[in-house]
Amino acid sequence: MMDPIPMNADTSKLMTMSDAVAQFVPDGAHISIGGFTINRNPMAAVYEIIRQKKRGLHLYAHSNGQGVDELIGAGAVDRLEIAYGGSGRFASTCIRFRKAVEAGRLLVEDYTNYQMTLRFMAGAMGVPFLPTRSSLGSDIVNRWGFSETARQSDPRVPDAKLVVMDNPFDGWCDTDRVVLVPAINPDVTIIHVQTADRQGTARIEGLPFADVEQAKAARHLIVTCESLVEVDRLRQTPDQNQIPFFCVDAVVHAPMGAWPTACYHHYDYDPTRLHQYRTAALDDHRYQAYLDTEIFSTRNHEEMTARIDPGGLEAIKADPRTGYAVGLDRR
Repeated sequence: MMDPIPMNADTSKLMTMSDAVAQFVPDGAHISIGGFTINRNPMAAVYEIIRQKKRGLHLYAHSNGQGVDELIGAGAVDRLEIAYGGSGRFASTCIRFRKAVEAGRLLVEDYTNYQMTLRFMAGAMGVPFLPTRSSLGSDIVNRWGFSETARQSDPRVPDAKLVVMDNPFDGWCDTDRVVLVPAINPDVTIIHVQTADRQGTARIEGLPFADVEQAKAARHLIVTCESLVEVDRLRQTPDQNQIPFFCVDAVVHAPMGAWPTACYHHYDYDPTRLHQYRTAALDDHRYQAYLDTEIFSTRNHEEMTARIDPGGLEAIKADPRTGYAVGLDRR
């Protein structure tokens, strides 16, 4: 029987959000953020990246919404690789994302949802690509967002968006052609989870989306969590833990860390805030005022969420049985 890992202070990866972002998200970094549309985005980390005025980021996301839009709106992102960027009924296409593309300020390369999952999975597996049939017969194969010059300017960007090739095992199955999609290995991935311990073991409740693949594909991983628990707690039911501690570089205790997106079994998305954001995002002047008054005027996420009206907090509180807010006015 193996000796247990010592539970001493040396194994702790606890950091402040400010320190974690400063250490692992330099200007020009290739970063990935977890979550899906308006679910479990690592918003506390997103706002800290904005406060620190990071620039030139190359962002990867599966099908993200609020986090992607706010990073782009704040001018942090130069290039984006994504399957879908939208915030549900509040913005079927992310607003600042769309404005940046239309103004020529953002380079975007798009893949299918399945392809982005495979790309993160390839990165997690340590292989250079994975094959799929996804996107055959579509313009995703033909339309590339990054020019040859842009690809040559950064050795981290693959020479090709994807490669279509004949099935090398022709006759073994009925697939004539396959699409090879390149692996993603971000400098850092940031995910928000419900529970973690100080060593980095993390547990996601509900749908994990592509967060596990994103986490394991990264060179560094920041985990932000709603609840910080003792190491023994998560070891009691290890089959429910998706992220092992040895993948994690920093743990940040960040209650309400996904707000205004939802965190299953803790709180729902905040329709009031998302409506306010949409109104601001549609107008350049209002959006600058939003950045100044809502983000730059606060020192951290705790100070930002302290401004939420108590009635608003109660409205989005998750029902312990369903994991969602019951009776929430989602209009």
